[in-house]
Order: sequence, then C-alpha cells, then structure tokens
Amino acid sequence: MNTFIKTIDNGLILRRSTPADAEKLGEFNAHIHSDEGWDKPDDRIGQWTRDLLEKPHPTFVAGDFTIVEEQATGRVVSSLNHISQTWTYDGIPFKVGRPELVGTLPEFRNRGLVRLQFDEIHRWSAERGELVQVITGIPYYYKRFDYEMGLELGGGRVGFAPLVPTLKEGESEPFTFRPATEADIPFLRQVEAHANKRYLVRSVRDQAIWRYELTGRSERSVNNTLYRIIQNAVGEPVGYVAHPWYNWDWGIPLFEFELKAGISWLAVTPSVARYILAVSKEYALRDGQPPENKTAVPFWHGSWHPVYEVWREKLPRIRQTYAWYVRVADLPGFLNHLAPALEKRLAESLIPGYSGSLRLNLYKTGLKLTFENGKLTESAAYKPQPNEMGEIGLPDLTALQLVFGYRTLDELKSAYADCYWETDEARLLVSTLFPKKPSWVAGVV
Repeated sequence: MNTFIKTIDNGLILRRSTPADAEKLGEFNAHIHSDEGWDKPDDRIGQWTRDLLEKPHPTFVAGDFTIVEEQATGRVVSSLNHISQTWTYDGIPFKVGRPELVGTLPEFRNRGLVRLQFDEIHRWSAERGELVQVITGIPYYYKRFDYEMGLELGGGRVGFAPLVPTLKEGESEPFTFRPATEADIPFLRQVEAHANKRYLVRSVRDQAIWRYELTGRSERSVNNTLYRIIQNAVGEPVGYVAHPWYNWDWGIPLFEFELKAGISWLAVTPSVARYILAVSKEYALRDGQPPENKTAVPFWHGSWHPVYEVWREKLPRIRQTYAWYVRVADLPGFLNHLAPALEKRLAESLIPGYSGSLRLNLYKTGLKLTFENGKLTESAAYKPQPNEMGEIGLPDLTALQLVFGYRTLDELKSAYADCYWETDEARLLVSTLFPKKPSWVAGVV
C-alpha cells in the first residue's frame, strides 16, 4: 500500500499510517491528549492508539490514521484518524465516519494542517458511502470544518451513597454481576435491541463489534469498557451494565445499564447502585486512592433513561448533556435516505396524508421538501432568493440540530433571531418531521 499522500511546505509530508507507526503515534497521542499537559502523558490514550494499529478491529485498518510528518526527522507533528461505523436513525441504518485523536504540536498550529487532514478523511468517508461524519471534541473548534453540535452526547444523573438502600441483616443480594463473555453476545444484542426503541439515534453492534467490545482492546486502553451480566438469584441473565476499568474523580460511571423486556427497573436498580459503590472502592484501593471519597453513583445515560424515573429522588445531581459535532455534506440526500422515518411521523401526526412543498432557507444554501399524500417525493437543494426566502429560516448549520432531534424549532427560534417561520403550516410540518428525541450512541473506538 502506498502511504504517501502529498508534500506540504516547509519539509512536511502528509501520509497514511502503517503498523510500524504504532509506537510513535502512541507516544504522540499520549502527550498531546493528556489532560495533565505534555509533560504528563496519558498512556491509556497511547494504548488506544497502539491498539488501533496493532490489533484487529472490525471497522478500522492500519492505514486509517493521517500523519503530518517532518520528512527529515520522521517526527509526527499532526495526526488524526477515521473510524467507520454504522448507526441507526429511528431504526434506519446509515454509515458514519468518525474522526478521532485530532492533535497538532503547539509550534505547528495555525498552519492549516488539521484542515488538510480533514479534507482527506472526508474524501475517504465519501468513498465509503458514509452519509454523516461525527466527532467529539472541544467547544466550537470543529465548526470551522462544517460540523455542527447537533446530537446529544454524555451527561446523566448522579446519586450518593447515603441515598442507596442497604441490605437488611442476613439478606442476600437479589441480583449479582459477572463478566460478560462471547457466549453472552446473543443476549447482549437482544437486550440492546429492546433498549434502542427509546432512542432516535443509536449505534449498530453486530457479532464482530460485540466481540471486539468484550475482548478486542488492551486492558489499559482508555476505551476498554467492562461489560457485566446482571443475574437474578437463580443465575438467569436479566440485563447488563458497562463501565470503565478505572475511577473518574468521584467513582465509576455506568456508561450502559439495560434490562431485558419484562424485568423491573425498580427491583434491579438498588443492586446496581451497590455494585457501583463496591467497584469504585475496589478500584480506589487498587490505585492508591482514598476509598472513602468514592461515594457517587453516576448513571451516565444522557438526558433520559428509565433509571432517572424510578430513582428520581435518589439521583439529585443532574449533569447536562454535551453534544456530538455532526457533518452532513449532502443534507437532501440524507433526508431522502431517512424518508421512511419522516413518512411514518407524518402518518402518526395531526397532518396524515400531507401534500405540499416546504422550502427551508439555510442562508448559504436551501432545502426543498415535497410531499404527496404523506410520501416524500422530493428532497432537493434550492437557492434562496431575496424575494423567495422560503417558509422556514435556519441560520448556519442549525438544520442539523433539528434533524438529529437535539433542539425543537421553537428552541432554535428562541436562540437565533434569524430563525423564522412564515406560516403555521410550515411550523407544524417541520415540528412534525423533526421532533426532539434523546439519542445514545455506544460505538466501537
């Protein structure tokens, strides 16, 4: 494989990675992405990098890093990668490209090196048929590359040890926890499919991806997630939880907590909370931390989850969600792909069988949607004109906030003075097509 991409000014080249780059890219990312600064590298991130280049991965190959390198010395001065995934939107699969590990040495910043690499991986993503690109990252930065913060990310509810019910004297724990194995994958997939029904956007984890989740990462990778099967008193699996292998400041957060259909959340949640506290203290003792400080019970499941309802009073601290950055290069094409979901919303709405056209003025561009008897017959670009501005106005890339259920049209109008609707019909149609709804993405990285 030819790894060379192009020559850059000042003795730099852009190329693709190979397995031989694992050590130096691992060292680069451990330093550049450390929360403690360059002089205190985070080897958990270095191990993630090395895993991507040295271990088999279901959707990533060793050439999926870009590297800007000093030609004379071989030093890495900037790098990022591209991880292919599949997500669903109201059950409709779509391909996603996920850039990650974006970093540049301080002395080489503000030279357009990240933009150069984004242009390259956006080309890869288009070649792979990926309709959407997403990235997690610092505020504002990725808006410079046509991304919008438009999809729910992170956040949750936190309880504390004094609020967790304790077992009575002589009482056994009604639900216990064991490590998930490959034999559990059919059960994990069944439970996940049941959970997916409550979300707008979810990731798709097939057999290979679940196998990677359970066995594919190194023990000390920052993304190594531990899956535990929840069992009832007779050893039957009733659900699963997932959490990191190390404490955050206040304990371990649960990234996932799901139960199979027909199981009571009210019955299982106390055992899960006691498990969190026990494991947090175990990790604290292992890592030389004061175990008495690990008294939090964090459920890290976004803006809505069943546990928030059944334990509303026991989870007093609310951590607001952040957002994924989202990029959709061809919004008309993406909405055509989502037509079954849009048509279903119309069929179940106040305006079933709707016929008519709607022009969304995105200011730099525009989007025209046409329906006949509740079916989407056209999703196409149009050019707004001074005397034909369209029935809906959505500045910048805020249309993506609507499409991905992150904000309602009313919320956008409250935040942006240049957001508008001309008629009640237009407002009702857009609000029907794009309701606000929580999402939760657990993806292989």
